[in-house]
Amino acid sequence: MPSTVIRSYHYDRRRRALDIVFQSRRRYSYRDVPEETYEAMKAAFSKGEFFNRHIRDHFTFERTGAEPLSGL
Repeated sequence: MPSTVIRSYHYDRRRRALDIVFQSRRRYSYRDVPEETYEAMKAAFSKGEFFNRHIRDHFTFERTGAEPLSGL
């Protein structure tokens, strides 16, 4: 089921960073995210609900820009 909150996400194991692009096209990188948390997000029925409960307000993040419009 497509998420109404999250457009896409990617996990970089080397950096332990979870990069999330929201439907608003804002892109954020969450640091020091355990791989287990990423795997649980992948398995979650609602990515947005999982994000709100287990990632937002739990990890340091930085805004990294917006998704390029050419990706449409």
